[in-house]
Amino acid sequence: MVFGKIEYLNLLPFHVFMKRFVKSSQQSMSMNYYKDVPAKTNKKFLSHKVDAAFISSIRAKKYQHVNLGIIAKKEVLSVLVIPHVKDVSDKDSETSNVLAKILNVQGEVLIGDKALRYYLQNKQHVDLAKKWNEKYNLPFVFALLCFHKDRTLYKKIEKNFLKKRVNIPRYILNEASERTKISQEEILNYLKYISYNLDAKAKKGVKKFYKEASKVK
Repeated sequence: MVFGKIEYLNLLPFHVFMKRFVKSSQQSMSMNYYKDVPAKTNKKFLSHKVDAAFISSIRAKKYQHVNLGIIAKKEVLSVLVIPHVKDVSDKDSETSNVLAKILNVQGEVLIGDKALRYYLQNKQHVDLAKKWNEKYNLPFVFALLCFHKDRTLYKKIEKNFLKKRVNIPRYILNEASERTKISQEEILNYLKYISYNLDAKAKKGVKKFYKEASKVK
């Protein structure tokens, strides 16, 4: 089994959970990881070279998924547009580029850890999740945990991941901080803005996104 692993900070709690889950399950000998940015992971999943992954919402519509996603209730801090005369897409993203068009926000799209570093410099920006919430009063779902097979396994992952808060070991937090050049305190603060539960309101947000996305080129 190949699982698409996106090593952005927003999935750090999930990766910690999966490390423990795999060790305690029969999947421990068969779970392999493909690591890349969202846009490339999407392509690997669509071509069945990856069995499951958090797939960008714009690509996830036709695929099976559980009630897990990368969700911002309001602001997200790591999906930004830098005001600019010219529109510039982020090659690592697909959903966020479409979201900027839906919201008619002009500038350079920036996602992931590099966007969080930019945010922490207090430079001018537009937080796309915040702007979406202000316009539609809905959470924004950036990705869904999709799979091609083994639904029972992923429902088990959903159930176990959501039932209790994941504590991130200090050594993992330190490694993440060194890798991203973002302090441990800032990482923990950032994670407060991320939700993973695809609840009823989040599902409405996804449905609204698909409707609005169909209107843009």
